[in-house]
Formats: sequence, structure tokens, C-alpha cells
Amino acid sequence: MYLLGEAEPAPSEARAHLAPKARAGRASGIERARTVTMQSVGIIGGGLAGSEAAWQAASRGVPVTLYEMRPVRPTAVHKTDRLAELVCSNSFRGDKLDNAVGLLKEEMRRLGSIVMRSADAARVPAGAALAVDREQFSRAMTQAIGTHPRITLVREEIPRVPRVFDGPVIIATGPLTSDSLSADIAAMVGSDHLYFYDAVSPIVLAETIDRSRVFRASRWGRSLRGARSDARSVGSLDPATERPVDPAAGCGVDDGEGDYLNCPFSKDEYERFFEALMSAERAPLHEFDQAKFFEGCLPIEVMASRGIDTLRFGPMKPVGLVDPRTGREPYAAVQLRQDNLAGDHFSLVGFQTQMKWGEQARVLKLIPGLENAEFVRFGMIHRNTYINGPTVLRETWQTKTRDDLFFAGQISGVEGYVESAASGLIAGRNAAALVRGEPLSVPPRTTAIGALAYYVSHAAPRNYQPTNITFGIISPLQPVAGRKVPRKKTERNVALSERALADLGAWMQAVNSPIHQFANSPIE
Repeated sequence: MYLLGEAEPAPSEARAHLAPKARAGRASGIERARTVTMQSVGIIGGGLAGSEAAWQAASRGVPVTLYEMRPVRPTAVHKTDRLAELVCSNSFRGDKLDNAVGLLKEEMRRLGSIVMRSADAARVPAGAALAVDREQFSRAMTQAIGTHPRITLVREEIPRVPRVFDGPVIIATGPLTSDSLSADIAAMVGSDHLYFYDAVSPIVLAETIDRSRVFRASRWGRSLRGARSDARSVGSLDPATERPVDPAAGCGVDDGEGDYLNCPFSKDEYERFFEALMSAERAPLHEFDQAKFFEGCLPIEVMASRGIDTLRFGPMKPVGLVDPRTGREPYAAVQLRQDNLAGDHFSLVGFQTQMKWGEQARVLKLIPGLENAEFVRFGMIHRNTYINGPTVLRETWQTKTRDDLFFAGQISGVEGYVESAASGLIAGRNAAALVRGEPLSVPPRTTAIGALAYYVSHAAPRNYQPTNITFGIISPLQPVAGRKVPRKKTERNVALSERALADLGAWMQAVNSPIHQFANSPIE
């Protein structure tokens, strides 16, 4: 599988230059690859960042060896041995150009991202967001990487940071880096090896949802089923034709309005749920670890502990959701998002939790419509590992101490699926440039992908936390030729996106990188 507009594969003899697969011996595979006569790129970790980095480097004619420790060394939360498995939400978040992550996705599409290509093909209904069938997505990613003639996939754990390798190395081991490699990274970067806890939302079996108690709607009517929003949409792609899908055509398994099932609460129901949540027993964290959660992914118990109404202004906010049976917004609401193309699994949006599983079964059944729910997966807590990017990294995602060593993905200090893949995209391009003797380059700070690279390498290191992409870290608009900066937030955000895509196009021309034909055209 190759991207439209991509160069044809190199002749078959190019495979002779790939790093060898695992052999008997005490040295790790990545150090055995030193016997290779032609430089290649070694990538540790087959998640979103590592897979994207491998695709980008290989697409530039550079041999790649991708090391993934699963299934030889499983993790606490992965269920399969596939590449780019999504262990938390199935959502890649907003997909419109009035949203920073929607802009980042479009930039990645234009840069030939295999993650975005696979996500668009595995899309499920999710309002104005891009959500995917996680099984179909990971299968597509594994197929694409596994069949690329310049990529060798090695199932082997790399226990330490390679000190010597015949070519650049990208560490993209993600938030669940193995203990041995994590300890070696900590030794390399010193005390700035940081961490935070992340939480996973529960998933419920669709047929056990009481449809008489829930209603289907997207907040403010923002749905890819229709065109109720003024924000320009990047749309979705038909996997057969690679053309934008007609929003009026509908999708999924339900022809109703909106892409979410909404569980409405009365005031009494909400207070009963809140009391049960606050009294529920939680799964313990390691006694030697101080609980530190990423603010964008807080467990619902942590949010609830800040006040009885915190959830009503967070994941349970009812604004923009009108119950058609009452004609009013409910007191609070829980949204259920379709988790796969079959439509038989729904995830609880924003309901990350550290409650013990038995307590989850008790408390979550107090949600209207879930009284008899069967849970396919309960929520859980896992430890995420990341480095202090500003002290360790350059904008190119290289380390400051070694030109040939890159970090990418959540371990590099970004947060989110899309941001992780974006860092891998630039790291892969730059690692390939290093092999080919070309200048390393990063898009300008007026783009989302360039702003993310700048933030991770230049933010204040003292209290550094992983970040999602926001318009706030992109260079602000300036008046041009008498044109004022738009005052309305939505118009200003779209203007930022228009400028970003224009600047990205200019940068791509400067580095001789063609826009891929399957990129959407959001400005029509």
C-alpha cells in the first residue's frame, strides 16, 4: 500500500541493506545492526509515533528497522500485538478547521501521514470529531507497515538506549516504555525524566443500552451527518474512492440525528450518582508514586472531588444537548460514542476512572439508560512516561546531546494520539534527511505541526507537562495589507488555519515535498 503521489518502491536489492532480524546472541538486535553497510534508521516502538516515523523515513528511500516488543514483552493495557493499537479512547478529537487539532490533522494529511490515511478509512460517527474503529485502524496500520518493502519489523525488546548504531535512532516507545529502557533513559536525561498517570474510559455493549431512556444528538448539532456548523470541515474520505464523503449521505448503523447517544440526568439522579461516585473504592496506585494526572485526561473521581458541579461543567455538561422528549437541556448528561464500525460497542466520553471494577459496575449503572448495561471493558489507570522536552530536545525532535538520536510520541512530551503521530512524522522525515545528507527542517511556527515542535523544545522546563496542540501556541495573526485580525474566535481560528495551510504549502515547496493527493481541501 502506497500513498498517492509517492515514489515507487526502490529495487528489490534495497532490502539487502536492511538491518538483520533477530539472531541468537547476547547483543540486542539494534546493536547487531551495526554490521549493515548502508545507513538505515532504527526505530524503537511500534505505536502511532514509531509507525508514522517508519513510514515517513521509508517513503524517502531510507531503509528502516522498526522494533516492537509486543508480543514478546506484553504491557498492562495492550490487548493485541498489532502496531498503533489504541488503548485509551477511539477518538482523534476535532476534525474541523476552527479547532487546532483539526488543523494538525489536515497538515498531516498533506504531508502524507499513514496514521491519518488509516484513521480516515476506519472512521465511525462522532459528530464533528474523528473517531475510528480501533480494530480496523490497527489492522490497517500493521498491514501498511508490515508490507512496505523498505521496513523490517522486528519483534524484540530493546532494553537500553543504543549508544552506537549505523544510522539515526528514534525512540518512540510511548507512555508504556519498558522498565529497563525507562531506567536507561532516566540515566541519560537525569532527573528530568518525568511521568504522569493516565486513565482509560469504560466501553459498554450497545444492545444492553436502554434506548427508551437515551436520545441521539451531537452537541450544538455539530455532526458530520449534516452541515449545521459554520466551521469549515475537512470532511472524511471514502476508503474506496479516496474522495470526501457527502455529509448528507449519513453513516454508521443509526439513521437518527446526531452521532452520540446521550444519557440525560435529572437533578436527583445526578446527586445520587455523585454521592455513589465519591464513596466508591478506587484502585490503588503504587505506594511510592505520587498521583499526578494530566489535566486533559483526569479521572472522573478526581474532577468530582473538586466540587459537586465540576462534572456538570466538564464531561457531563448538558449545554447544546436538547432532549427531544422534553424540549429542554437535561440537568447533566453522559455521552456515549460509537467505538467500532459495527456499532455494537459504545465508550463513555470523558469517563476515565480509577474505580475498582466492581465499583464501576455499581456506580456506572446509575447512569440513566445503563441500568442493565454490560461492560465490554472497564476503565483503568496506567502510568505514562515522558521526558522534559525543553531540556532534552531540539525542534527537529533530535536530542541536544546527540545528532543521531531522536525522541517522538508521548515519551517526547506531547499529549494525544494526533500530536504523537505528528512528532513521529517530523522525526521520521528528519532522520531520513540525516541519512541522505540533506538539511533537517521543521515547518514554521505559524503551522500547528511546527508550533508543536517549537513548544516541546522551548517551553519553560521547570514545570513542564505534556501538551495538546492549541491555537495558543501557534504564532498569532498579524494585520496584513489593511486587513484586521478577526475578532470572533471561530473566524480567527479559521483564519489561523488558512494561514497555516498556506505556509505549510510554501514550506513543502521549499523542501521539495509534494502535497499528497489524498489530502482534503478544507477551504472551498
